[in-house]
Amino acid sequence: MQLYCNSLTEYKRLATLEVKVGDLLIGNFNPVRIQTMTTTDTMNTQATVEQAIRCIEAGSELVRITAPSKKEAENLLPIKNELRKRGYHTPLVADIHFTPNAAEIAARIVEKVRINPGNFVDKKKFETINYTDSEYLAETDRIRKQFTPLVNICKEYGTAMRIGTNHGSLSDRIMSRYGDTPMGMVESAMEFLRIAEDLSYRNIILSMKASNPQVMVQAYRLLIQTMQEELGHCYPLHLGVTEAGDGEDGRIKSAVGIGTLLEDGIGDTIRVSLTEDPEFELPVCRDLVKRYTSRQNHTPIPPVEQVPYSPFNYKRRESIAFNNVGGKQVPVVVADLSDVNNIKPADLQAIGYNYDEATDKWNIADAAADYLFCHEVLSFALPGTLKVIVPNTIWETADDKEKYMPLFSSEEFIQAKNTSAVLNFVDINTGVALTGELLLQLNNGKPVVLCLHSSNQHAMPEVRRAFMTLMQQNVQLPCIIRCIAADHTNDEHLIHYATETGALLLDGFGDGLWLVKTATAAASVDHTLLNNVAFGILQATRTRISKTEYISCPSCGRTLFDLQETTARIRAVTNHLKGVKIAIMGCIVNGPGEMADADFGYVGSGVGKITLYRGKEVVKRGLNSDVAVDELINLIRENGMWVDTNN
Repeated sequence: MQLYCNSLTEYKRLATLEVKVGDLLIGNFNPVRIQTMTTTDTMNTQATVEQAIRCIEAGSELVRITAPSKKEAENLLPIKNELRKRGYHTPLVADIHFTPNAAEIAARIVEKVRINPGNFVDKKKFETINYTDSEYLAETDRIRKQFTPLVNICKEYGTAMRIGTNHGSLSDRIMSRYGDTPMGMVESAMEFLRIAEDLSYRNIILSMKASNPQVMVQAYRLLIQTMQEELGHCYPLHLGVTEAGDGEDGRIKSAVGIGTLLEDGIGDTIRVSLTEDPEFELPVCRDLVKRYTSRQNHTPIPPVEQVPYSPFNYKRRESIAFNNVGGKQVPVVVADLSDVNNIKPADLQAIGYNYDEATDKWNIADAAADYLFCHEVLSFALPGTLKVIVPNTIWETADDKEKYMPLFSSEEFIQAKNTSAVLNFVDINTGVALTGELLLQLNNGKPVVLCLHSSNQHAMPEVRRAFMTLMQQNVQLPCIIRCIAADHTNDEHLIHYATETGALLLDGFGDGLWLVKTATAAASVDHTLLNNVAFGILQATRTRISKTEYISCPSCGRTLFDLQETTARIRAVTNHLKGVKIAIMGCIVNGPGEMADADFGYVGSGVGKITLYRGKEVVKRGLNSDVAVDELINLIRENGMWVDTNN
């Protein structure tokens, strides 16, 4: 099998062509560049210039500006002139959808144009059409005719181009032949890339964005494989998760998708798409990129002779089910309270268990941890199905051997005389080879859950390597990913956990998460944050749904309402709807497509006007924005997915 990266165990950047964007070099082992996009109206020159400056001063190495029509494309010139006059020479990127002639204008002005192959020539009406081979070929000829003038202008003016595929805006033609798949995304871009190659134009960057990190990661991997096999070289890659949302969830989803690829040395430039002001995206980009500045010096990991899973198709690793861990059950969450002494009922509120002293009852949240790790036998009765993991020496002293489970080191487990008849947790350092003696003990039929952790700087690939060893040795015991972090800020912790565990979960590895902060970690990293991040990672990887999911785009100059305020309003009234996916889209460019994965959509269709969708179907069109949120609630009710908060 052709790999999508240089190595699954050694950190090496993927070799890509070098692209020049103004004076900025991208690809060919240059540093990973960070960028963002303005949210102002492009026709408002002053506002766009001021926001672009804020982005540049926050660290943006490229600034993208929307140009949906000829007039916005033409207005890029005064924007660029004003920035240059004020001493800012950061390359500008024109974002084009639907309008080839706007792209041709912009390519003469700015340093780079971004086109979307799904709607640059083709259209998307959600129609299924059966194309004959000759009809399909005729359509690709039409693309060549429309695309060639833009390529020639880019060659003449030295303008770079991004061919940016979006999962949600694949054309009806691509959808009809390939479906809503990563392979369809790849083919959508390759059609344009082949034309550019024929015209000897290579100043190109590619992207494969999706709001679902799993789709996004598979599409990039397939694109690399396709370029290597068909062209013999790879173009630089721009990484991003579209419509990631805001706050903690947006950062987690972005880190899962972008970080998974960066871990394997993939990616030449990144953007984190948050429903926030664009300058807030840059610190997240920086936190992601800086993890790899000295990664090549990591402790060596044994190479992989044969890959026992497909990195292009999701399939969860097969494991035995013991109690609520493994098999086809959702991944569990272990809350680490090992730093708390004399744990009281109130301490469990941080991990989803709220004790009401007056009624002597527990209220259990949807995102309540399944296991608690600590160093003591608790002085009170445990709520619901919560179980406690303790070191095996403490377990020996516990009276309740149904609710308390032992944690062993590898050596302790080999020598143990007493083990639990219910469940045993065995801590495995993935940097140490599994001995034959340990494998014999693990395969003797006892109910065992392995807790895999790594102290390697290149931790995720080392843990992934251990999963592959287990598959090759036919060890089907369930495995919890124990991720240890010692970062300085909450955002750094979030990115560390989401990247290292999300990458494994996307490849089907892991029956649970156990997030640990070290004693040297930031004091502000509390148990509530760790619990929320664990459930957020499982949600982002679609492995365990515990809350409402919001597919929310970042604002841009096309946005037709206040996206941040509207997202907050919708979240406030719907965040109790576990498992419901709601898309909040500023305009129709990506809206109906990107929200194809959502149950309901709230899309700007005119200034102050909203169109509501059920899946891909328009349900109510042209609603005034002041009543649209109530109408969305009514739509959810009509479809039997509303739950009253007092239930």
